[in-house]
This record gives sequence, structure tokens and C-alpha cells, in this order.
Amino acid sequence: MGWSRPSGPAPASSPGTGYSSTRRSRAVFRNLSLSQMRQQALMQIIQHTINTPYIVGPVHCYTAVLGGDLVLFDTGPPTEEGRTYLQKHVDLHRLQHIIVTHCHIDHYGQLFWLSEQTDAAIYLPYRDSLKVGDERLMERMSVLLTGKGFDAGYIASLQDFLQRNVLFPPFPEDCLIVEQDLPEHLGITVLNCPGHSQSDLVFVGDEWAVTGDILLRGIFQSPLLDVDLQSGGRFRNYDAYCATLLKLADLRDKRILPGHRHTVESVDTCIRFYVAKMLQRVEQLRPYRREENIAAIIEKLFGGTMTELFHVYLKASEIVFMKDFLEQPQQLRESLEAIGLFDDMAEHFCRAVGL
Repeated sequence: MGWSRPSGPAPASSPGTGYSSTRRSRAVFRNLSLSQMRQQALMQIIQHTINTPYIVGPVHCYTAVLGGDLVLFDTGPPTEEGRTYLQKHVDLHRLQHIIVTHCHIDHYGQLFWLSEQTDAAIYLPYRDSLKVGDERLMERMSVLLTGKGFDAGYIASLQDFLQRNVLFPPFPEDCLIVEQDLPEHLGITVLNCPGHSQSDLVFVGDEWAVTGDILLRGIFQSPLLDVDLQSGGRFRNYDAYCATLLKLADLRDKRILPGHRHTVESVDTCIRFYVAKMLQRVEQLRPYRREENIAAIIEKLFGGTMTELFHVYLKASEIVFMKDFLEQPQQLRESLEAIGLFDDMAEHFCRAVGL
């Protein structure tokens, strides 16, 4: 295994870390071969599984001792069960760094609470940091949704849903920026891998990669329709995902530590699943490729049966992503060719574009 999961409370001498002491682990390492040292390092990355009330199901966080410091990757959702789990399985008094893959509620939901319970440094992705204190974000999202055919009633209801902190718990003050402030001694390489969201980051060690929601087994994560937090226009998830594919291919020799589901068989398997699922759905959308009103497309596809606010938003996000593909299918083809996977996807690709 490339990680371990706690079966119960961590020992009092080393809660949530896998080490009894840094000195002891160094002594053990001196008696191991290089391959054994690498395997030992992998075993000391602990996967923590926390239930969520969301459709996606349980979420994973990870703890590891890196450069002598206890690090937590992601936090879980803002639930009482989540807080109890972290108190029981992570040594909050020793915790020195909290690093977030992307600011979706199941991945950063406990951040504010942890800022009150620990002295740990907190690191946000740069693009997520731009949300903090942005009073115009909802206004710009309203303009974006209006342009996609949604009426004022739907937009007002969605904004009310979001502003009640249902999906966006408050951020702590004085957060640091992952891409700028992460200490070198932790030995983490940071990859910007947007697609699911504009802020997705992957954290890479010698033998492992914490991948958040960018590589998941058997889950099609909707690429979220959003305001580009740098330009102010629409963030183009499709363009970003095509570029991200090239980076994901470089993780083929790493142990993937995903945000959901316990294991990832391989990077290629995840990419093939995601792309195949997207291309299959494009076939259904192709008759509406010239339709600009996304709300009208959803109505035609689902006949008024899709009414839940956030599900409608997720479907709108997916449709925008797929329409971008239909406008520039060559972009995806070139990325898949570059990583050696287009032949596997060729049949799906040709059907999706009508060849």
C-alpha cells in the first residue's frame, strides 16, 4: 500500500502521524535500502476518511511528517462529525501546516475551525485566495448566469443558497498562498491542474501525489462554471483541462492519493474514464450545439424534471464545458495524442464530433 488508514485513534505518542518521533524514524531509515526507505515514507502518509452530507460521499484528507513537520492536506466538511474525527486522529497541537487542494466545501470546510484550534500555517491556492473579501463575486456570477439564459428568480435563489454559507464557509484571516509561501523543506512540488475548478492544485512528493478532485476513480466531477478570478470573465474549464492533461501524465509513476474513493488504479484509467464519460454526454448534447441558452437546453434535455438549484448549476457547468469542446475538439485531441491516449479514445471522440 502507498498509504495507511487509521483503524482507530492514533497512539497518544504520535496521533495521526505514523511516527513515534522524528529521531526514531531517522534511525530506522539508516538501516533500510533505498527502495525500503521509499516504501516506509509512503506508509507514513495517512489517509483519513470523513463522511460528508454531499452526493460525492466521503472525502479523504491526508497527514504526513515532511521535513520534520506535521502536515494536513485538506480538512473535510464543516460538520460536527468531521471535527470529532480530526480531534481524534490528528495531533492538532503538533500540526504545523494545513494545505488545501481547492476550496470546495468538502475539502476546506474545517479550515476556519482549525485556525481557532491550532497554530498551524494555512495555505490556500492563489485563485481561491482571490475570493476572500471579493464583494463583487456574486454580482459577476449573476451576469455570467444571465448570459447563459437563467432568469432573475433562479439566480436570486442560487445566490441566497450560496450566501448562507451552505457551500462557502468563512475563510480564516492571514492565510498564506500555496504557490508562493510553501516552505521548501517540506519537499512538495506544486502543480496547477485546473479543470474541475480553476484553483485545483496537486501536491507531489518523491513517490506520491495528493490530487484532490482532479483524479478520481469512477466519478465524473463536473467542471464548475465560474467567474475567472483574475480576468473577471468566464473561466474556461475546457481549455484548462486540456492543458492539465499534460501535467497529469507526469504522475504516472506516483502513488495517487485522491480526494474521494480509496484508491486510483492508474492515472491513465482515470483520464480514460473521465474523457469517455464526457464524450458520451457530448453525443446527447450535439443537437443543441448552436443553442446559446443553457437554461433552455436543460429544459429540453430533462423536460422540467431537474429542479434542484445546485443540480441545475452543475448541469449548466457541464454543458458549457461540452459546448467549448464542440467548438474546439482538436484541442482535446492534441492533448490526448501528446500523452499517448488518443487511440484509446478515438471511437468515442469520432462519435462525439459526428464523424
